[in-house]
Amino acid sequence: MVIASIFWAGAFIAGKFSIKEFPIISLVFFRFLFATILIFPIMIKREKNWRITKDDFPIFLKLGIIGMIGYHIFFFISLKFTTATNSSLIGATNPIITTILVWLLLKETIEKKHILSILLSFLGVILIVTNGNLTTLNNINVNKGDIIMLVAVLCWALYSIISKKALEKYSPLKVTSYSFLTCVLILFPFIFIENPTEYLGNISVNGWLSVLYMSIFASVCGYLIQQISIKNIGPSKTNMYINLVPVFSMILATIILGESVNFIKILAAICIISAILISNIQIKKKDQVEETEKNILK
Repeated sequence: MVIASIFWAGAFIAGKFSIKEFPIISLVFFRFLFATILIFPIMIKREKNWRITKDDFPIFLKLGIIGMIGYHIFFFISLKFTTATNSSLIGATNPIITTILVWLLLKETIEKKHILSILLSFLGVILIVTNGNLTTLNNINVNKGDIIMLVAVLCWALYSIISKKALEKYSPLKVTSYSFLTCVLILFPFIFIENPTEYLGNISVNGWLSVLYMSIFASVCGYLIQQISIKNIGPSKTNMYINLVPVFSMILATIILGESVNFIKILAAICIISAILISNIQIKKKDQVEETEKNILK
């Protein structure tokens, strides 16, 4: 998931270029169209039983609508009405919302160490977006963009939970591939509302390269890694890594945009990384207990 977080951090920079040239629906459509073209041949080659039946449609429909379409459409719309600070803070609630939904829907217990890791990670994000000046939080005004961003986060959390159910039957590669395909098929009729003939000829090379980056790295690689992670450690612990995205965005902004790094940002990165380590230590201890129990029973 660390690698996926790096890819998603790069997607934020790529998105700044592409959103200026593509309407929202078309941007999401082309991103996942290229991703589908890339991942489907791999899935067909690697999966012996790559086809799905009618019984499979509902769960892939949910994944495509909620995770691919819902999250991205609401996210891009929210950016038109809210600030980058508000968006980052609301996005950082993802692990919290996911954990609550896992507890409510999957009846999984929430351990104290996991709560600590979530809070520590959230603190790290706050330090990044406020640059250590917590008084700026007093100036935050809630607007409709914030509500829309919260809906986007809810979509991501639900997508992660539905993925856990899907992964009980299907491989991560199959889940990712058909989620992309569902998204593309549903969005196809709607791109004509945005009159593609009027803007496609004006898309720059950088615009298309940005979409390709999001398709290859943020979508194919990022989502596939996420599905593998959900299968192995569950949605709550997987979404903990999402708060690494601001850390890597900060690093990339320093390298690409020449932005400075100060002590507060380094401290924020330490908080988030420490939160991830706490979560991983928790997993290792649980595995060790299970292994010990097996040895005793032998």
